[in-house]
Amino acid sequence: MLVTISPAKRLDETPGTGTGTEPALKAEMEKLVTTTRRLGLKDIEGLMDLSPKLARLNRDRYRSLLSGTGAKQAIEMFDGDTYTGFDAGSLDTDALDYAQDHLRILSGLYGLLRPRDVIEPHRLEMGTRLATRRGKSLYEFWGDRIAGRLVEDAASSGTDTLLNCASVEYFTAADRKALTLRVITPTFYETKAGEPRIVSFFAKQARGAMARFVCENRVTDPAALAAFDAGGYVFQPAQSTPDRPVFQRDETAAQTAA
Repeated sequence: MLVTISPAKRLDETPGTGTGTEPALKAEMEKLVTTTRRLGLKDIEGLMDLSPKLARLNRDRYRSLLSGTGAKQAIEMFDGDTYTGFDAGSLDTDALDYAQDHLRILSGLYGLLRPRDVIEPHRLEMGTRLATRRGKSLYEFWGDRIAGRLVEDAASSGTDTLLNCASVEYFTAADRKALTLRVITPTFYETKAGEPRIVSFFAKQARGAMARFVCENRVTDPAALAAFDAGGYVFQPAQSTPDRPVFQRDETAAQTAA
């Protein structure tokens, strides 16, 4: 199956692997760069609700895009909670090779990335209402291009199933009319005071861990996802549907995992 995850705001900008693959939608990304380079500090502050300091940092990043400054593989660059759960640094080469073919990172700037695609430091969240010639938001800019590429990649991998471990903000960019794949979206609950609830921080880590589970175990059958138990999560068959598997863990399991 093909797996999607979100990118991360937090980046690891230490030197990484100098070579890699080229993003499939780079030509589209270059069109976006033309727009982002025109943005002033106040524009960037308002678009992404950033402090003046962060706005200045990202203005400078936009200006240096396509120069190769700070470039490294996407799986090395992103450093958020999902990537803590995926823990690429401890995967063996075979699992990373599998991830290259079966894991896709949704991106506001690049559209869709493979783990070894080389990218430059940036911040451009998918929900940003950045006006371009195609419309008033990044969703309108990308249109059905991301979904179309996902369908192509799934066909190349010999699957018609997509495991969505991305956030709602990012997966919304995959136009559902154009996405002619079966989509499975897991949900992860924490038991707090006897009640199940979704905790964003832990859910992001769990989505990364499930993406890793697929890559390590070469999962092709959706039924095999029920065996996922990283961090103490347990599959809940009574609460699940075939396309909405539910996993839950209690406070003791969460504390042990931490």
